[in-house]
Amino acid sequence: MALSGMTGFGRAEGALGAWSWAVEARSVNGRTLEVRFKGPPGFDGLERAAREAGQARFQRGQVSLTLQARRAEAAAGSVSVNVEQMERYLAVVAPYVADGRLAPPSADGVLALRGVIEAADVEEAPEARAEAEAGMTSAILLALDALKAARLEEGAALAPVLAGQVDRIEALVAVAGTQAGDQPAVIRDRFARRLTELAGEAATQERILQEAAAMGVKADVQEELDRLAGHVTAARLLLTGEGPAGRRLDFLTQEFMREANTLCSKSATPALTATGLELKAVIEQFREQVQNVE
Repeated sequence: MALSGMTGFGRAEGALGAWSWAVEARSVNGRTLEVRFKGPPGFDGLERAAREAGQARFQRGQVSLTLQARRAEAAAGSVSVNVEQMERYLAVVAPYVADGRLAPPSADGVLALRGVIEAADVEEAPEARAEAEAGMTSAILLALDALKAARLEEGAALAPVLAGQVDRIEALVAVAGTQAGDQPAVIRDRFARRLTELAGEAATQERILQEAAAMGVKADVQEELDRLAGHVTAARLLLTGEGPAGRRLDFLTQEFMREANTLCSKSATPALTATGLELKAVIEQFREQVQNVE
């Protein structure tokens, strides 16, 4: 499966008999998967279908599904005029019309008053309602498929950006490897100066060996460079592999940063420190983009 993002939009519409509907599916970034559904009352099976379909298609992200359904007015039932209610309204305004304070009410104005027009619901056949619900369920699946396609498009746009950042990390690791060759000479000079200081303090042989060991450890950054190179290989495999890679890439960025921090702490030269800081900046950019990957 190609790299997938976590933001997108999908829409589907449908109609059957007296019913028409539209479904919109949206998603944004999220550390885990959360599927939310909002639909019309009386269709109890839709929410479960939406959640199961969302869980089958996605691993991460906040997915919101909204289904709006409308039943044709002609199918809602017969319409009648409540004459008694209309007469009450007319009786109230009659004195004001008689003395000229109000204009005579219009027919459409009176009919628009609450309770004047009454619609009697016609009971819907269970089979018709079940068919409408099945059609709405199909629309939910189509909207989620469209959302998935949109997320894959985002992933396709993210892939070269992430790959470029991995290439930049690899290049900086190579530069750091070259600069690390200057470390032993710098450490030796520091130790020589420190040895002179210790001799003036009449230090013991044990103290001198401790200082030498500490500086020797700091001079060796090959382990950090090797791990960074391994992380570069792992990142490329994740970017081109199958299945959602977001969580694993997120963990990998933490490992990248851990090694870069150690590299900076062991640096004995301004050049290696500068490379380490630039490496950390690129890793942070990589981390920010990884937050968009499913």
